[in-house]
Amino acid sequence: MVKIKSFLYDLSSYLFCKTLKNIMRTFFLLLFLSFPFLVFSQNDYVIITDVLINGNKKTKEKTILRELNFAVGDTIPTADLMPLVQRSEEQVLNTGLFSKAKINIKNWDTETNQITVSIDLREMWYIYPFYIFELADRNFNVWWQEQGRSLKRVNYGGRFVYTNLTGRRDLLKAVVQFGYTKKFELSYNLPMIANSRNLGVFAEIHYSNRKEIAYITEKSKLLFKKQAGEPLLLQRFRVGGGVSYRQGADIYHTAKIIFSDNWIGDTISQVLNPDYFLNSRNRQRHFTLQYDFTIDKRDVKAYPKSGNFLSIFLQKDGVGFFDDVSTFAATGTYAHYFSFGKKITFGAKLKGRYTFTREEQPYTHVSALGYLPNYLRGYELYVMDGMDYFYTKSHLRFQLFNREINWGKYMFIPQFRLMPVKVYFAINNDIGYANAPFNGERSTLSNQWLWGRGVGLDFVVFHDKIWQFEYSFNHLGEHGFFLHFEFSF
Repeated sequence: MVKIKSFLYDLSSYLFCKTLKNIMRTFFLLLFLSFPFLVFSQNDYVIITDVLINGNKKTKEKTILRELNFAVGDTIPTADLMPLVQRSEEQVLNTGLFSKAKINIKNWDTETNQITVSIDLREMWYIYPFYIFELADRNFNVWWQEQGRSLKRVNYGGRFVYTNLTGRRDLLKAVVQFGYTKKFELSYNLPMIANSRNLGVFAEIHYSNRKEIAYITEKSKLLFKKQAGEPLLLQRFRVGGGVSYRQGADIYHTAKIIFSDNWIGDTISQVLNPDYFLNSRNRQRHFTLQYDFTIDKRDVKAYPKSGNFLSIFLQKDGVGFFDDVSTFAATGTYAHYFSFGKKITFGAKLKGRYTFTREEQPYTHVSALGYLPNYLRGYELYVMDGMDYFYTKSHLRFQLFNREINWGKYMFIPQFRLMPVKVYFAINNDIGYANAPFNGERSTLSNQWLWGRGVGLDFVVFHDKIWQFEYSFNHLGEHGFFLHFEFSF
């Protein structure tokens, strides 16, 4: 019995010592393998000591620094550095001031974790004196198919645009226009006042007149009137201004007050459409208050491939001295964009308006779908009036071409010699509804669901100049070729 106890004791001691030895081996092996990570954990952050900006001949440095998601003195986790750099590049390009923005990390001191950020820019051309030759109709397709491609429905004149007047991303516009619509317009937008990086102001004044007017909707088409005895059938005067506030990088607040004074000929107000301003009025004056709240996290605002967008817009017409019109409406927009690799993107947008003033409104205040930017593909030739509307637009896009074209000596303006060009094949799908409780008998496509779909080729130049060639269908069985274009000036 004593020998058995001695044997069991020796066996247990042996197993314990062997087990302890294995545990220690494992511990030291894990310690050895984790040593590089323990060392790296001491360097899992960086400190930005300087930001160097190159290529900004006109734009002030503080305008560029405002778009960055980091600043000198910031301590940033290493894992967050490159996403912040990429987002900052996108925000610099979204200013519209540069055709190229590249951010690089330089002078990375691994002992002190200090880095220098270098930003290389290629500025755009900022002064655009344009000769105006544009269509007066809602879109190219209406002019081409329904107005007989008449050159009498063309506007001509001059437009002067200075997109970076003082180097602070301020925008000055002046328009002198003749032809179908005579128009004189002046506006100025300064997004950063003095030393403020967040507060901005803007103002505008506008006068226009026409000898022809779209006075009513019939079967969801606009009817026009031109009166030989009345040289003018429409005059508009508008003056307004406001303030903007940028909260962080992606949140915007805008408040605006506008005074409008509109006049129409007696032929319209007394005979053809007494509801144009309601109650056979030929003059409409009112103050307007607007407030817009926006969260914009799109990668490229003009043609996004990823990110999201949210906007809530409130408008009250009829404040103070005049009671020619009184209405209050809210408009909401949400869009989300997804990238699947580098060449495939999907996007969906929801937008709707609700008018809280549930009484008949002037014809001028019931425009719903069919007017830019609120159109449905396949319905470019129609308008859908209504106090309320809702629509969703979605697309699936495939990148076919992505090159930077070098015009060299053929382009005398240096900023335009290198031209980024992208081409996408798009599959489009739109659904919408316009609610017309008072005038649905004339706007025959209101008060019913609409469905447009089709395919197209999108050409994107300089990130924000877009041409869209589309072939679309609607729920009426109609189909055709449609052209859209958008320039961000």
